[in-house]
Amino acid sequence: MDAARKSLEDDKAENIVVLDVAGRADYTDRLIIATGQVERQLQAMAAHLDEALGKAGLHLRRDAVQASPDWVLIDAGDLVIHLFRPDARELYRLERMWGPESPAQTEQADAARG
Repeated sequence: MDAARKSLEDDKAENIVVLDVAGRADYTDRLIIATGQVERQLQAMAAHLDEALGKAGLHLRRDAVQASPDWVLIDAGDLVIHLFRPDARELYRLERMWGPESPAQTEQADAARG
């Protein structure tokens, strides 16, 4: 995860958020969400992430990267990375779905308080 974060910071990704979703999502333990301003930046960030994760010993499958002009999804198993252009990030609002203020997190916190 540190390699991914450093790669994104080096590529000037904006608003990098790491979310722990272990126990709430059955497909991954952590999400990283970051913003790039244009499609070209998203594609460069994805290529650099692939390289950085490979150097860290995590080799992605050929089909692990899915992309559109506004959103790149990188599935690295226990780590899933979402790279968005600003409008798409606002539209999908994954932080709201999976972050500390998400309904599932709020319900878990309420249950823990009793």
